[in-house]
Amino acid sequence: MARGSTGKGKVAAKRGQPKELHSRPPLDRMMQIHESIKRGNYPNATSLAQKLEVTTKTIHRDIRFMRDRWELPIEFDAAYNGYKYTRDVDSFPMLKINEGELFALLIAEKALQNYRGTVFEKRLSGAFQKIADSLPDTVNIHLNEWSEALSFHQTSATVMEVNVFDRICQAAAKRKQLRILYTKPNQKPEERLIDPYQIANINNEWYLYAYDHMRKDIRCFVPARIEKVETTGKLFERPANFSLTDYLAGSFGVFTGDEAYQVRVRFSKMVGPFIRERQWHPTQQLKNLKDGGLELSLKLSHLIDFRKWILGWGGEAKVLEPPELVEMVKTEAQSILDN
Repeated sequence: MARGSTGKGKVAAKRGQPKELHSRPPLDRMMQIHESIKRGNYPNATSLAQKLEVTTKTIHRDIRFMRDRWELPIEFDAAYNGYKYTRDVDSFPMLKINEGELFALLIAEKALQNYRGTVFEKRLSGAFQKIADSLPDTVNIHLNEWSEALSFHQTSATVMEVNVFDRICQAAAKRKQLRILYTKPNQKPEERLIDPYQIANINNEWYLYAYDHMRKDIRCFVPARIEKVETTGKLFERPANFSLTDYLAGSFGVFTGDEAYQVRVRFSKMVGPFIRERQWHPTQQLKNLKDGGLELSLKLSHLIDFRKWILGWGGEAKVLEPPELVEMVKTEAQSILDN
């Protein structure tokens, strides 16, 4: 006698009924049901359950779905003790996808590598697999062929504790207050009481924006630097007018401030084309220069992220204003020479 679960709310498997040790994707199963009915085999729930290694209950559920949701003309014929189509069915209802959507799907699949090692990896992979399972075989073939022509590459990836990141995400979603142990570079670990407002991926790096009860203001935390996470048992209310997009409007990446800087940078003709190719900031304005270079103007509330970016262009970029940024770049350049 087959063993059945005796737990509460579960029913033991009946004699002669196959136990579902594993289950093929529902779409694949329903496609086989469709093919059997279309061939005029008059399959019934028992024969289909044996063939597909599922219970008759599962077959009945699949039949109802095919008939009610996909409006397939399925009817049980008592004379043949099996199912039939009452009219011709040309094709099985499939997820329809055009070439552009297929390419976008491929982009999404390739982009999954940016989420390796995070709580999202398994969930995104599972969601993508469900979509892939619902595609016709010909589409899957094209998807595999195209995947050889497209790839994503990262020069580095943040190392973080997945369980810690998962707990932070759960707390942000459920508005749970947290007590964390946070370590800034070259400093000792420090306990912080925070209300996690939002987790953001900025330039392929993860950041947590939260209300810091000690600082009494919103602060940016790097999840990889969080060593311990505990819920306090309290819930918090995120301000209704909080918008991370608005909060970061004056930033050039992660950090924001209360200042208002008018920034101007002159780029040589050597790197001018690269600057023109991208939208670096919503407020940016470009001015072409006679020597082939260009001048970039934008408005920022914080200069740290922009300073890092400017230094990456080396001698091909010259800061014109504000004076604070000019001095910051000079100091950093001198430090490089001294070392």
